[in-house]
Amino acid sequence: MDINKRTILWIVFAVSLFVLWNNWQISNGHPSMFAPPPAQTAKAPEAKKSDVPAAAAAGSAAAVPGAGAAAAADAVPFKAERITITTDVVRADIDTQGGVIRRLELLKYKENSHPGWFGGCFGLFDWCKPGDNSKNIVLFDVDAGTGKTYLARTGLIGVPGLPNHTSGFVAKPGPRMLNDGNQVQLVLESESGGVKLTKTFTFKRGDYVVDVRHDVTNTGAAPVSPTLYLQLAHDGNKPAGDSFFNSSYTGPTLYTDEKRYEKLKFETLEKEAQEAQKTGKPMLQDHATKADNGWIAISQHFFVSAFIPQPKLMHDIVTEKIDTNVYGISVKQPLGSIAPGATVSNDAKLFSGPQEAQLLEKVSPGLELVRDYGWLAMIAKPMFWVIEHIHAVLGNWGWTIIAFTILIKLLFFPLSAAGYRSMAKVKLVTPKMQAIRERYKGDPAKMNQATMELYKQEKINPLGGCLPILVQMPVFIALYYVLQSAVEIRGAPWVGWITDLAQHDPYAILPVLYAISMYITTKLNPAPADPMQAKMMLFMPLAFSVMFFFFPSGLVLYWVVNNVLSIGQQYVISKKFGAVEPAKA
Repeated sequence: MDINKRTILWIVFAVSLFVLWNNWQISNGHPSMFAPPPAQTAKAPEAKKSDVPAAAAAGSAAAVPGAGAAAAADAVPFKAERITITTDVVRADIDTQGGVIRRLELLKYKENSHPGWFGGCFGLFDWCKPGDNSKNIVLFDVDAGTGKTYLARTGLIGVPGLPNHTSGFVAKPGPRMLNDGNQVQLVLESESGGVKLTKTFTFKRGDYVVDVRHDVTNTGAAPVSPTLYLQLAHDGNKPAGDSFFNSSYTGPTLYTDEKRYEKLKFETLEKEAQEAQKTGKPMLQDHATKADNGWIAISQHFFVSAFIPQPKLMHDIVTEKIDTNVYGISVKQPLGSIAPGATVSNDAKLFSGPQEAQLLEKVSPGLELVRDYGWLAMIAKPMFWVIEHIHAVLGNWGWTIIAFTILIKLLFFPLSAAGYRSMAKVKLVTPKMQAIRERYKGDPAKMNQATMELYKQEKINPLGGCLPILVQMPVFIALYYVLQSAVEIRGAPWVGWITDLAQHDPYAILPVLYAISMYITTKLNPAPADPMQAKMMLFMPLAFSVMFFFFPSGLVLYWVVNNVLSIGQQYVISKKFGAVEPAKA
């Protein structure tokens, strides 16, 4: 049976895209489309209790700074307060109950809600209305209404009664705003269990890195060996705005020189917690947990919060189920034996901000890997490097994508030209192929043999038109990862109605242009002999256009420009070959 080769290519293209989409969904924590949904349980078993203390509510009778154990029963309940530190890039609320960063707001990044549809549909339909883009992005926060829990907290364990993230701290006086200086500090002190803990948070101008210093002083009469923990806690909910066509990974990540970059999905932590409950073993058995380097983080779309512990000091990385639907990843760093009257200092860093490549590379080795490009990272990284340099010249991300598309088209020009020449030749011999089908209608073997002889006689490679598309597929997918991960493109306008290249086209103009360009491309190609195949060829552009309604407009812009350039190239080559008389049989 003679099967149209372009139809096979379209089928392979569609199946490949479907399989890649499924694998991408799995890599982002979604269930496979080929697997049945997981069974729902009435209540998941609780994980083994962590040695990191549970949080105490503000205003509870926590340890009073400076109070001894004997006086604890008569101590006045500690009255917590929230201290707001403001710089030019962040606003942080730090609770004296535990010295916890309760809220952290990014002053230069707005909420990136969807741009709506068709101008808001005149306000008649809620799904048409654009989201609220006036509020700043908030990373650390606790909201009982939405179930959000996102915290950075530290403390001491190893000896009962040591200061931790449930203890009361006293804040030393000092400036709370950056003003004209280059940095602002907040110093918190708490003493209990014979140990005084001083936390010093240092915020710097134009910097998303917070220096977190812990000074541990032994105020007792015997040596102590405390362990410092740095913990990031997050709920297991999907982020707001997450959808099937605009999904992203949110969850714990970690890095060590030995094991490199790892992602730990909330679903995985839940399973490990259930297993830990059954076996009594700690969680995170299958991951590198001991190192003197690296970092831990909570990654989310475009942003990340990461604790970078003091380097060259051995520590354990552990995960735990803190509460129902709340999970934590922690660094536990032993501080050694501290003699009476002695002080040990520990310097860590907390980065909480955008996933800008240049920023991440300066903070810690490997932190730039949170910009997850998937399995095409080797293509996506140099691709973004080129895009970034083009943008430095043009200054507009939309025109940058267009210029990059032209550059890619020029790079693949010889390959594309060869493919279009092959398709043009196939179009010229289509009448002969139709005659062969009519002549050998009842004999598929002879039909295929005669067709191959015709290809050989006319010097046609029947798969010559496939190669350009197959080569461009990894580029297309890599560019999707780049546009999906690059916070630099987030909120970037192009022209007119395109105000955010990381969001869908609010008027669906680009998807419609894509459908038109694909229709023209199909018409320029040789028509399949089978009417059903011809209809499918016309249906495929429509199907992809519908899918592109929900894709980032920057990605659709790339594909529209690529199609327009392909149409011009294909038209010129087709005209050139159309003017030549086909060879005689």
